Amino acid sequence: MRRPAELYACMYVREFPAQAILRLRPDLKHCACVVMDGEPPFEEVCSLNTKARLLGIQRGMRRADVDAFPEAKILSRSLKTESVARQMLLEYAGTYSPRIEDGSGATYFLCSMDIAGTEHLFGPPEKLAYRLLEHLGSLGLSVRLTISSNFHTAVCLAKGTRRHSITVIPFGEEATALSELPLDVLPLTEQQAELFCLWGINTLGMLAALPDSELIARIGQDGRELQQLARGELPHLFQPIELPLCLEERQELEFPIEFLDSLMFSIAVMLDQLIVRATIQLIALARVTLILELDGGATHTCRVRPAQPGNDKHFWLRLLHLELQTHPPPVAVVAVRVEADPGNTNKIQLGLFSPPLPEPARLDVTLAQLKALLGEENVGRPILQDSHTPESFQMEPFSIPSSSSEPAITDRRRPSARFVRPSETILINLHHSRPRTFFFRAQRFIVEHAYGPWMLGGEWWNESIWNIQQWDLIAATLNGPPLYCSVTHDLLRDQWQLTTIYD
Repeated sequence: MRRPAELYACMYVREFPAQAILRLRPDLKHCACVVMDGEPPFEEVCSLNTKARLLGIQRGMRRADVDAFPEAKILSRSLKTESVARQMLLEYAGTYSPRIEDGSGATYFLCSMDIAGTEHLFGPPEKLAYRLLEHLGSLGLSVRLTISSNFHTAVCLAKGTRRHSITVIPFGEEATALSELPLDVLPLTEQQAELFCLWGINTLGMLAALPDSELIARIGQDGRELQQLARGELPHLFQPIELPLCLEERQELEFPIEFLDSLMFSIAVMLDQLIVRATIQLIALARVTLILELDGGATHTCRVRPAQPGNDKHFWLRLLHLELQTHPPPVAVVAVRVEADPGNTNKIQLGLFSPPLPEPARLDVTLAQLKALLGEENVGRPILQDSHTPESFQMEPFSIPSSSSEPAITDRRRPSARFVRPSETILINLHHSRPRTFFFRAQRFIVEHAYGPWMLGGEWWNESIWNIQQWDLIAATLNGPPLYCSVTHDLLRDQWQLTTIYD
C-alpha cells in the first residue's frame, strides 16, 4: 500500500477559557479555578482546571453551587483574553506550516496543520511534535498533539484521548487507533446520539463494525459519513486561513489597581509572553504600547520605542516603569493591554582590534531616567531656530543620525565656545566708542583687539524688544594668558555682559 502524501498535525487545548486566563496568572497556578459565564445571577461554570474538577465541580454548575466549595477561585470569562490567546496559538502554528485550519469550539481550541513535506525542516513527525509541545509549554498552556495521515482521525484523537500528550498514528492503523474512542468526538445530532444509544453503540469501533447498507438504510447518507469517520477513511478538503501577525496581550484585572508596583507585576507576565512569541517568530520588539483601561471607561496610553529592537525583558520593564513614573495613570486601572511592533534582531559585528561600543539599551534607560527626573520637554537634543535671538534653540527627541546624514569630516580646526550661564555683568571702559579695558572676576583686562560691533535686533512684531551690540575681544592681564571672549551691550538697558569664552 502506497503511503499518501497527506500528513496532518492537530493541536487541541481543552478548557480553553480557563487556560487563557491562568497563563497570565501564575499566582493561581496551584489553585482550583473555575470560569463563570453569563449574567448574574444566572452564571454557570463554562470551564475549570483539573484541581477544581477533583473537588467535584462540574461544567454547568450555577454560582450558588460553586460557592459551596470555598477552596475554588472564581473567575469571570474574558472573550477578549481568549481571542488574544487564540491568535497567539495560530501564529505559533504558522511557524511550522503555512497551511492552517482553525476548528475551535466554544470551550476548546483546535487547530490543524498540514505538515506534509516538513520532514526536511523539522525531522520526523515525532520530533516535530516534541518540539512543538516544548515551545507551547513555555507559553503556559497544556496542549494535546495528534499526528495522522487522515485529517479527521487526528481531530478525533485530539478530542478523545487523554492518556498521552503526543500521539502519532502510523499509516493504515487509523481504525485501530479510533476504535476505543467514545461517540461524542463525532459531530452527532441529538437524534443520532439518542438512536446510537438505543442500539447500544458506544465507541467508534462498534460504529465502524456495523453493516454499511443497513446503516445507510436506517439513517441515510449521514450514516455512511459517520462510519467513514469512525474508520478513519473520510477525506477532507483543507481550508487554510490567512494569519496576520499581531503581537498583543490583554488581561482583565481582578480588582482595580492604583499602585504602580502591583501594575508592573501584571505587565511583566504579559511582556514575557510577547517576548516568547517574538522569539519563536525570529523577530524582536521594536516598540511597545501600553494601553491601560481605567476605572470609568477612559484609557491611558504609554509608548516606548528604544534605539534598537530587542527581546530583553528587564530592559523593556525598566523603560515601561520609567515611562509610567513620568506619565502615571490618573485613576485606578481595571484592564491592561500590551501591544508590540515587530522589528529585526540587528547585531553589530565588531573588529578584532576595535574598542567595544556601549550598549544602546543603556542610552535608552538613561534618557528615560532623565525624562522622569527633569521632565520630558527638558530632555533631547538642541536644534537651532531660524532666528537672530541669542541662544535661540528648541528641544527635539534625541536620535542618532544615520551615516548618510553625517557631515563630512574636514581638517579645518575651529575654536570651541564656552557660554557663560548666566551671563556675567562687567564694568567696561570705552575709548572712541570701542572697548578699552574691563573688569571680569576681580581681574582687570586690557583689550588688545576688538572686532565689531555686530548688531542683534529684536523682532518688531513680538512683545519683547531687544537691541544688542556684540563684540569679540582679545584681552590680556599683566601676568596671565590672553582672554578670548565675546561681550554684548544691551542698548536699551545700557548694560554690558560677558557671554562667551573661546578656547
